Amino acid sequence: MMESLLIANRGEIARRIIRTAKLLGIRTIAVYSEADAGLPFASEADEAIAIGPPAARESYLSQQRILEAARKTGTAAIHPGYGFLSENAEFAEAVESAGILWVGAPPAAIRAMGLKDAAKELMQAAGVPVTPGYLGPDQREERLSAEADAIGYPVLIKAVAGGGGKGMRRVDRPQDFAELLASCRREAAASFGDDRVLIERYIANPRHIEVQVFADKLGNCVHLFERDCSLQRRHQKVIEEAPAPGLDTATRAVICDAAVKAARAVNYVGAGTIEFIADASGGLNPDRIWFMEMNTRLQVEHPVTEAITGEDLVLWQLKVASGEPLPKSQDEIVVNGWAFEARLYAENPAAGYLPSTGRLDHLKLPKTVRVDSGVDEGDEITAFYDPMIAKIIAHGPNREAALSKLAAACADVEVWPVRSNAGLLARIAADPDFHAARIDTGFLDRHGESLVATEPDETVIDSAATALAKSASDEPWSALTGFRVAGPSDRRVRVRVGGHLYWGRLRPDLEAKTIETDETTVLFDAGNAWPIGLPVASEVEASHGVGDGAILSPMPGLVISVDVAEGDPVAKGDRLLTVEAMKMEHSLRAPFDGIVGKLQVSPGIRVSENQLVASVMKGED
Repeated sequence: MMESLLIANRGEIARRIIRTAKLLGIRTIAVYSEADAGLPFASEADEAIAIGPPAARESYLSQQRILEAARKTGTAAIHPGYGFLSENAEFAEAVESAGILWVGAPPAAIRAMGLKDAAKELMQAAGVPVTPGYLGPDQREERLSAEADAIGYPVLIKAVAGGGGKGMRRVDRPQDFAELLASCRREAAASFGDDRVLIERYIANPRHIEVQVFADKLGNCVHLFERDCSLQRRHQKVIEEAPAPGLDTATRAVICDAAVKAARAVNYVGAGTIEFIADASGGLNPDRIWFMEMNTRLQVEHPVTEAITGEDLVLWQLKVASGEPLPKSQDEIVVNGWAFEARLYAENPAAGYLPSTGRLDHLKLPKTVRVDSGVDEGDEITAFYDPMIAKIIAHGPNREAALSKLAAACADVEVWPVRSNAGLLARIAADPDFHAARIDTGFLDRHGESLVATEPDETVIDSAATALAKSASDEPWSALTGFRVAGPSDRRVRVRVGGHLYWGRLRPDLEAKTIETDETTVLFDAGNAWPIGLPVASEVEASHGVGDGAILSPMPGLVISVDVAEGDPVAKGDRLLTVEAMKMEHSLRAPFDGIVGKLQVSPGIRVSENQLVASVMKGED
């Protein structure tokens, strides 16, 4: 076994690798950028080396700086984690040329599986089923269009060198093909420096199923069963699970055997994932499941496989890289129960998934399940890297038990002032269709509006009113229209929740989870964070009847349009005005049916966060 290990990565995966390496008595070395100097992974390693500025290309993507750190520390091995240089064949070769163990796939295998067209041709030759389509070298528009006609619409145009959802276009009609082909090529050239494309049949009800494979240097190769990664947003995974629901024993055997066959075809070594696309319109069966691509590294979602098999995949990686045989044979690897992983991101689903950055002044993660996190309370989420806060992994004896555990864990998350998708994750885990495994990659597109809490429900409003009342003094609370602490318990009170005014009822049965910050009180409910408080004077003056709503700007920015006039009738969801911030446009909409009251702004006016910009009025309930 190696004596020392440099982790050429950061955050959550660096901590994960350090944890297993220390169990094996391996000395760990972290590399960090200037932006990450204070993060936990840098202090948890036995040694930490600064490798450059925050920009990834000058630090975590700099082969030269990482290799210099390796030479300086005399490390015996390098683990690339996932992302960054983990699938860079040139870097893998440079590591091996320096006499350092590479804890990853062989460079030849990385290259073989790095281009989608070449990989599919290789899989076809190995007898692995691939999605029907055109993989040929003739890139003339006329040839590609003819191939699309032969496949039958809709088709998918995909960049040969693509990944992460980039360089991909769905084409529904022949007359749209030329325009979308040109668009796909432009994006592929800009993102990957390669504008070549392939054409595939478009799968109407796709399931994304992947198989974890492992091979050693002695010729042994096994699978550790499959994962379902169908729950995605813009081709980025949100919740993964293992095993895949609805996959029978015979079909499982077919795709797992195909995955091992694919790994053997490229003389694979280490941890890898064979990804399949399945047409789930008629259930999962072998003749409608096709090879999509291979990830020649450890996956973000590897913990669900660890949960159902009881194996430590990082430990397997370190043993295999050291020349040891696989820890178990195929017959010794068994499935125990069910597991889910939810990716907790620093983003605001209610604001169009706008990324959220800043200091994690308050961070409470669940203690009832496994949590892999790259940050602790007080750390900062920057704009330089992936906005992941943590991975929440729940395991249970069956799918229902594991999913219930996941829903409760996500609902228990508290993050502030950085916004998170915890509330979205909790709602997905509690959704009836998700419980019934009625899933495909379009699940979030179909259910998105119902899963995102854009405004508080009645319980949240009442919880806010009750919490604020409990913190009030014995003096009259004038902003609550005459409410006194000793007054009647059913008196409605005026409160501001998440930037809008509402009427709430005092309910002593509600126990709200709140924190006090320098600027506001924050209420946590089912993973969502709601800033709450009393109406300010200008808000009270701007609205006059029961049910009035003040519209506040959610961020500092520039008003670029006002779509209504005072006195206009509006329906819930109608756009009132648009604020531009961070090079993005944000529409402010009516919280309910009503009449536009006072407009406080006009186009060209700059506004601050929580500034009153308009009001909507409605009559007595």
